[in-house]
This record gives sequence, C-alpha cells and structure tokens, in this order.
Amino acid sequence: MKKITKYLAFVALLTTSCLGSFSEGEIHFRNGEYEKAIREFSQTLFINVTDINSLHLRARAYEELERFEEALEDYKRIISIDPRYAQAHAGIGKLYWKQENYVNAEKHLLIAAKYDENDFEIIYLLGRAMIMNENFKSADEFFSIAAKLKPKDPKVYFYQGIARSKLGIPDGAAGSFNMCLMYDPENMTALYNRGLARMSMGFVYWAIEDFETYLKKDPEHLNSLTQLGLCKKIINDPSACKYLTLAANRGSEVAKLNMEDC
Repeated sequence: MKKITKYLAFVALLTTSCLGSFSEGEIHFRNGEYEKAIREFSQTLFINVTDINSLHLRARAYEELERFEEALEDYKRIISIDPRYAQAHAGIGKLYWKQENYVNAEKHLLIAAKYDENDFEIIYLLGRAMIMNENFKSADEFFSIAAKLKPKDPKVYFYQGIARSKLGIPDGAAGSFNMCLMYDPENMTALYNRGLARMSMGFVYWAIEDFETYLKKDPEHLNSLTQLGLCKKIINDPSACKYLTLAANRGSEVAKLNMEDC
C-alpha cells in the first residue's frame, strides 16, 4: 500500500512538474527567450504529445527564430489533432507569407477564416494575400469585414483603397484612402493615392489639394510633382508648364510626354 501511495505521489509530482513546464515556457516566450521556451514546451510534449497549447507556442517560438520547417511541423501536428484549430491554419498561412508564397498563404488563411471569422489578424492578412494574388474583389470584401472588426485601424482602409483602385472603383478607393487618412493623417502614400483617385473621378481641384499637400511635406516627390502639373494642365492653369518642366528635368517620363504647348 505504501508503494502505491508513493507511486501516486510521484505521478502527481510529475504532472505538476509538467504543468509548471508549460507555465515556464509561456513566461520565456513572452520574454523573447525562444530557445528556453522551446525546451520547456518540448518537455511538456514529451509527457503529453497532444498538448495543443504547447505545440502552438512552440511553433510560434520556432517562427521567431526563423526555424520555419519546425514551426510548420508543429502546426501540422495541431491540425492532425484538431482540424478546426484556426490559429494553426493561420500559422501555416503566415509562414507561407513570410516566404512570399502568397498563393499558399491565401489558401491556408482562407481555411483559418472559415473557422474563426472574428479574428482580425487572419482576415486582414488574408486580404493582403489576395491583393498579392491579384484577387482584388475578394480582398475588398475581406477588408470590409476587417473594418467591422477594427473600425479605427487605418491600414485596413489603406489596403482596401489599393484593392479598389485595382478594381477601377475610384470613388470607393478615394473613400477608403479618406478613412485611412482620418485615422493616420501622416500616411503620405494614402494621400498620394487619394489624389490619383480624385483625379480619375474628375475632382481635379481636390486632387490638386492632395498633391500640393504632399509636396509641402516632401518637395522632392516626383510623382506628386508630375500629377500636379497634369492637373493644372487639365484646368488650363498657366503654372502647369512650370511643374511639368520641373518634373521632366528630374526624370519624369510622363511629364516629358505631356510637354506640348509648354
């Protein structure tokens, strides 16, 4: 009887130790001590090979160390245990994203979104992968979902603006870039692209305002200088030639092609 009691006590001690290993691993992971975290999680998994939490954080630690093959192996093990585990599918998608394999990134992020449609990072990165794959319509739709999850996140509206520009929807693009600038007024790329969208819609004076604002902050921006000259030319502003000549002298081929009457 005493031997059984000692054995049970040993098992209890071992179980407690294993739980402690996960806790220690999590602390190491949060502190950026990824090698130590991996050792702790591996110790836990030696006892419990189906511990999804340990597998997930160990995979994340491998990612941080750029040991992508080992991270991928852990994510696949998680899916073999729980095929609906969204974060594992997302993890695989993010690995492919880092390797610039956007087709497979989109594939796995789409599966992740199927199982967790409320995870902002999954939806947002899926939209970005779709842009890289020139799947602009779907990207626009997923950015709309992401905007509902985080209505004040400027990067969502920025990339939605890019998708809508590629779709040839200038009014929608201008609206997205406008929302981006509402929450991130210093996003100069959004400012420039809003100018382009406004210009294509025929709102030339508003476009001029965007390009002039850009040039006040960055007088050397050749594209804004060129577009400003083109806008001025559309409204027959005499200063158009000044801007086009300056842009042409700095190497703008578009400006050179529009120098007639200057």
